[in-house]
Amino acid sequence: MAAEMALVKPISNVSPKFGSPRMGSYSKFSTIRMSATATPPPSTSAKASKKGIKESLLTPRFYTTDFDEMETLFNTEINKNLNQEEFVALLQEFKTDYNQTHFVRNKEFKEAADKIEGSLRQIFVEFLERSCTAEFSGFLLYKELGRRLKKTNPVVAEIFSLMSRDEARHAGFLNKGLSDFNLALDLGFLTKARKYTFFKPKFIFYATYLSEKIGYWRYITIYRHLKANPEYQCYPIFKYFENWCQDENRHGDFFSALMKAQPQFLNDWKAKLWARFFCLSVYVTMYLNDCQRTAFYEGIGLNTKEFDMHVIIETNRTTARIFPAVLDVENPEFKRKLDRMVELNEKILAIGESDDIPLVKNLKRIPLVAGLVSEILAAYLMPPIESGSVDLAEFEPQLVY
Repeated sequence: MAAEMALVKPISNVSPKFGSPRMGSYSKFSTIRMSATATPPPSTSAKASKKGIKESLLTPRFYTTDFDEMETLFNTEINKNLNQEEFVALLQEFKTDYNQTHFVRNKEFKEAADKIEGSLRQIFVEFLERSCTAEFSGFLLYKELGRRLKKTNPVVAEIFSLMSRDEARHAGFLNKGLSDFNLALDLGFLTKARKYTFFKPKFIFYATYLSEKIGYWRYITIYRHLKANPEYQCYPIFKYFENWCQDENRHGDFFSALMKAQPQFLNDWKAKLWARFFCLSVYVTMYLNDCQRTAFYEGIGLNTKEFDMHVIIETNRTTARIFPAVLDVENPEFKRKLDRMVELNEKILAIGESDDIPLVKNLKRIPLVAGLVSEILAAYLMPPIESGSVDLAEFEPQLVY
């Protein structure tokens, strides 16, 4: 994920939602198993209670791709657009491993976790779970790409392997954070039990580039806000976001280089349509997800919608340097459509939690889902901003940090 610039709007004054240390006991350590298909059977272990996690369309996903096509794309004998010197320079950047000694925990973590209570505690746990799942998803994909491309293009393969190192480090750090709340994700179970979403290579490029860059802007925004407002620094993991987000930024820069090496993914009308589609998918998913979790952002002193729009705008500006077309997210109408989607999504969720029978629930959902789809389509059809790729030199981290 990622970091960012100064906030476009001042942060709203929101009272923090954490209090004194909880008096209850946290003696039991729980291992959380996440499955897209069903809740796992009860554990036979007396020491750990294992539960399933409720999932939805907005839950972080695991991805797979056409690895044979990937090998063809990065075959230097077939693809003459590959700039191996550029990839060698990027490889040296990854080998430097700036954050090798950055993720070092201390007793402050557990002490802070014990002070987070009530509904915010559960929201915080969910934040760690979702973030860990997203990072682990990247680790699995990058690791497999590193393995499969080893013979075809050793330089690109090693970069993927080093990015998987970064993602594993992030996931591990987040999972250790869960241990402060006496929980842990069963990552081995996740690997085997989770459903994988198939994306063609070009879609992997679009989606992963966006996820890395939007992560950068999310992380740096939170870091800078908490540095300026230390009274909201409820948990020390946020202090690591400044360096952490630079990993995300480097990952995004690598994917911009990959896309430039495949000009067919950037230079025609289909590329423009797909670029806008993935921008909209990522922005809408983040906005709807975060608006379901306003307690988390309010707990660290942020206004959720202001935060999200800032992240979307900055991500969009960065993305315009490489994507052939992006959304006009700075048009006030775009935010109005996002807010309308939030309203419809909240009503759909409320129906799901009602006591109505399934048939009645489905009938009530139909007009709401139709309205949600209509708003998404209308946002997609708004006049786009024509953009285009630039030299990788313009993607240096200091230019967006």
